[in-house]
Amino acid sequence: MISAIERLIAFRYLRARRQEGFISVVTWFSLLGIMLGVATLIIVMSVMNGFRAELLGRVLGLNGHIEVSGQFGAMKDFDKPIAVLKGLDGVVSVTPLVEGQVMATANGVAAGALVRGIRAKDFLGRPLLADSLLQGSLEKFDKGGGIIVGSRFARRYGLRVGDKIKLISPNGTSTPFGTLPRTKTYPVAGIFEIGMSEYDATFVFMPLSDAQIFFKKIDAVSKLEVMMTDPDRVREASFEIGNALGAQYRVRDWQQANSSFFTALKVERNVMFLILTLIILVAAFNIISSQVMLVQDKGKGIAILRTMGATRGLVLRIFFITGASVGVIGTIFGAILGIAFAKNIETIRQGIQKLVGTDLFQAEIYFLSQLPAKIDPSEVVMVILMALILSFLASIYPAWKAARLDPVEVLRYE
Repeated sequence: MISAIERLIAFRYLRARRQEGFISVVTWFSLLGIMLGVATLIIVMSVMNGFRAELLGRVLGLNGHIEVSGQFGAMKDFDKPIAVLKGLDGVVSVTPLVEGQVMATANGVAAGALVRGIRAKDFLGRPLLADSLLQGSLEKFDKGGGIIVGSRFARRYGLRVGDKIKLISPNGTSTPFGTLPRTKTYPVAGIFEIGMSEYDATFVFMPLSDAQIFFKKIDAVSKLEVMMTDPDRVREASFEIGNALGAQYRVRDWQQANSSFFTALKVERNVMFLILTLIILVAAFNIISSQVMLVQDKGKGIAILRTMGATRGLVLRIFFITGASVGVIGTIFGAILGIAFAKNIETIRQGIQKLVGTDLFQAEIYFLSQLPAKIDPSEVVMVILMALILSFLASIYPAWKAARLDPVEVLRYE
């Protein structure tokens, strides 16, 4: 147990006198290093967690958890597999889709787009899509009331609700003069914004019946999207769906479709954790250097304590407290700073952005329109424990060196 006299002497040593200013500066730098290392690690891990959670939520909210398609093209008589899928455990909904690439042109602007034919009830059945509608409505959507485009798509083409846009499909009609692309003009019935730049800039939602006609898939769909109660259980669910439907259907889950993307995020997150841990490690070495200098400076005081009856264990505990206190204080303030910064990171970004007049988080590069952060309590605890352990380990050698000082040798020439 640590006694009151040991704490008193340890904290007295930490309050450096004027002639010990350099030691005090090194100690303060050690404390700041631990604090900034812990804060930076918490902030970066929270941003990486938030980035992954936001991307995952948008990808799964728009694309579904499991995709079922025909082995040889379009799926005809798709009501039968829908009935089979809805009878399986864990299936929340099944959405038939017609999907195809088109060239969109309006107001002198032309670019590629991805058209998704969907029913209005299925559009509203997905909270991410239902909550994303900024302008317009779905009242006449199923009856050919127009198409729904993303906010970035609308800005690129200069579109508003009621304007018309021409869609050109490469899957055209064969004529004696060759294949002619299919072209049709649609009014804009609504504008949505999911918050993911790729989707807001390229996706176009069309009534399912119109999409079947436009892409020449009469009474057929491109695929079925299945929403599950547990997105993390899609591997097992994929096997169940494959066995239930048979070999004429191809089943692919979201992990397979986005494996490279989320694997890259995981690797980047682990690498960032290792790199930022080095900040705390460097600060721990600063603790060693500052405490070793403190031991050298307090050599006569240590010798006097020993001659007064202090044991080596008492001296060891005194200097262990001085070194560990730097780590504990730095870790506590670093954790508070990191959590506070992570909770308000979007507000801070907006403030800095207004101050410098530059977009610090471009949606075209980072996919999302806002800087997300998700604080994981277990990760915060892990970072705090790691910082404390490194600080305690860094305090052992100086404390051991102080306890090994021979008072006779120190006081011989005094």
